[in-house]
Amino acid sequence: MPASTHLTIQQLFDDTREALQLGWFAGFTGGERRISGDATSSADQVGHLNLIHPGRIQVFGHQELNYYQRLKSGSRSHVIGELIAGGPPALIIAQGLETPPDILAICDEQNIPLFSTPLPAAQVIDFLRVYLSKKLAQRVTMHGVFMDVLGVGVLIT
Repeated sequence: MPASTHLTIQQLFDDTREALQLGWFAGFTGGERRISGDATSSADQVGHLNLIHPGRIQVFGHQELNYYQRLKSGSRSHVIGELIAGGPPALIIAQGLETPPDILAICDEQNIPLFSTPLPAAQVIDFLRVYLSKKLAQRVTMHGVFMDVLGVGVLIT
């Protein structure tokens, strides 16, 4: 079985910057953070804000930022602390929303890349799931010959 595949946040940013209209606003030294291909599917790699799965790319849309901003200061600190403790590869603020200053500060402090895009959160997540499924797919190169044996295709290696 081939070794697990991985991708850095810098590679993800470079590859998707134009398509997702991404801007990099904090955590500039976190470009070497890795996204591993060990997860069972690309759906496990990216999604809306979720403290149950903090180790994936977290996307903040309108609903997620409304929830976060409704929290009291102590609760906000706890939520962002739990999220950061889970080691997300990056955070993305979608829909051109303004990034709360405390999120901006902690991303810089913890070297977690923070991206922003004017696109809707669902569109960003869908795009990244397809992108990651292709980039992180395991590949095997085999040399051989395909033959038709009694009407059945056979690969001889």
